[in-house]
Amino acid sequence: MGALKSLEEVYHIIDANFLQFCASRGIFSVEDFLVHDVSMLMASADKLSNSDRLKQGINQLVLITETYHQPWMNGLMLLEDREQNKHYISTGSESFDVLLQGGLREGHVTELVGPSSSGKTQVCFQVASNVALKKGNVVFFDSGNSFSPTRIKQMVTHISGSEENKVNGGVEEAMRHIECHAVFDIYTLLDLLHQLKLNLKSQSQKKSTELIIIDSISSLIAPILGGSNAQGHALMVSLGYLLKDLSHQHNIAVLVTNHMVSGEGGSLKPALGESWRNIPHVQLQLSQHHTTTNIYGVYILRHPYMASGKSVNFMIP
Repeated sequence: MGALKSLEEVYHIIDANFLQFCASRGIFSVEDFLVHDVSMLMASADKLSNSDRLKQGINQLVLITETYHQPWMNGLMLLEDREQNKHYISTGSESFDVLLQGGLREGHVTELVGPSSSGKTQVCFQVASNVALKKGNVVFFDSGNSFSPTRIKQMVTHISGSEENKVNGGVEEAMRHIECHAVFDIYTLLDLLHQLKLNLKSQSQKKSTELIIIDSISSLIAPILGGSNAQGHALMVSLGYLLKDLSHQHNIAVLVTNHMVSGEGGSLKPALGESWRNIPHVQLQLSQHHTTTNIYGVYILRHPYMASGKSVNFMIP
């Protein structure tokens, strides 16, 4: 997305006064605008003498972000992306990895959907533990106070299978490779992701982050959707494209969780609607075994290289 100043010639409402208003609040681009709360900007504009015109400018930016789309990729670009030397990250479960032909693919956004207690957070912990134990860096965004260092320790110990003194050292080392952020709104998440993007660009070619986890993304997006909040849809799409860009440009596996809502006839379907459905490359549905507490099922809803409908059971210790 471009600088706000570049819009001045196209939209008369985005004039020098509006640009000054935005600049005083650290907004210099459409991207900057997306990480600000529109209601707070409106309240700030209300206090000024030219409030009506400023609010028209804010509404204009909302419309611009709503209509923003990433450029189409042609067939050659898609083929090159498919054939790039991108690796797979193990989920920590052999049957799960076999189903996905190797695990979570770097450069892909993978979504885990499922009702409460279907294992979404536990899978996130297991993948994070597996990556961290191999000295890969994980950025974990926790939106529901669900991150548990104790549970991570249990999983690292189980995966390691080492002697106790080695396990304890492995736990400490693994925990150093997991960076956890508590996030309770989409604006904080976007801000942290933009910071991460800048950090990745400024670092050397040595890979610094292998896995990004957002548990759960639906709890951050759902509150801003619906009603007359036109910015909500734009924020959701912008977040999706940012995650895809981070994963593709830096060969990072992105794992997000999403809850389920009632669809037609009372059947369950992934939350966040059709616009979000097209964001993740891979969409997997989880379920818990009816009689065994640590046995879960995973079902492929959508995958770019595999037919949907395949499923396996797997265990989380």
